[in-house]
Amino acid sequence: MNAAASPLLFEWPAHHRRYRALLLFLVASVLLHAFCFYIFQVVYPTTVALLPAPARITVISPDAPDSMALLRWVEAQDPALASATQRPTDYRPLPLPELKHLPSYAKHEPALRTLPEARPDWSIPSSAAIGSVPGPQHTPLPPFPAIKSTALFADLRPELGAPVLPEFSFHLSRPDAPANARFRVAIDHAGAVRFCFLVQSSGDAQLDDQAREFLLLCRFSPRAPNAPLLWSEATLLWGNDLAPPPPATPDQ
Repeated sequence: MNAAASPLLFEWPAHHRRYRALLLFLVASVLLHAFCFYIFQVVYPTTVALLPAPARITVISPDAPDSMALLRWVEAQDPALASATQRPTDYRPLPLPELKHLPSYAKHEPALRTLPEARPDWSIPSSAAIGSVPGPQHTPLPPFPAIKSTALFADLRPELGAPVLPEFSFHLSRPDAPANARFRVAIDHAGAVRFCFLVQSSGDAQLDDQAREFLLLCRFSPRAPNAPLLWSEATLLWGNDLAPPPPATPDQ
């Protein structure tokens, strides 16, 4: 195939057409910029920054009518004037008489007593020892009433009657005060305490043993021979009849 006789594969346009289009775009851009400049600089007004108003001081003068009107309005709105007592304008205070203070001794002169003549004691002092100053006599306080330790039984049936408490002396083994001890007891048909179990200790083990022995000696009214055991709770209320513990020896 002959390359000179065959047509070109691509048709290239002439160069003067490309230059003409570029020049057309440049002219359009200049015109558009000029139009925008005219719109934003001529048609729309320029933004003007306003300065703040200068500070002013208003002086209330008694000669100005506006100032007097403002002062009257403030005085009328004062809440203290509504609760205060205002005197009328024509009020005149009553003149008080001038009183002169005259002391009582100005008219009456008291009679003065003369001092007795001082006579010195020229006697020879005694060589005996001066005794002690007697002290004030204190009234003895009445003795504190004796409170006996007792047992309080709870939930007792009427057929048991009132408990008969034995004579017993309790001895402490510790110097501190004991707490009330509680026991669980069982009462048989003869009215004797058959069983006694410790529920709450008094804090003194020896005193708990004495309280258990004391409860075992308590008696109630007898019942039928075949009556079952009755359970109750006994509380030992301590009084002031507790014997103090023995003094501690140096070895202890």
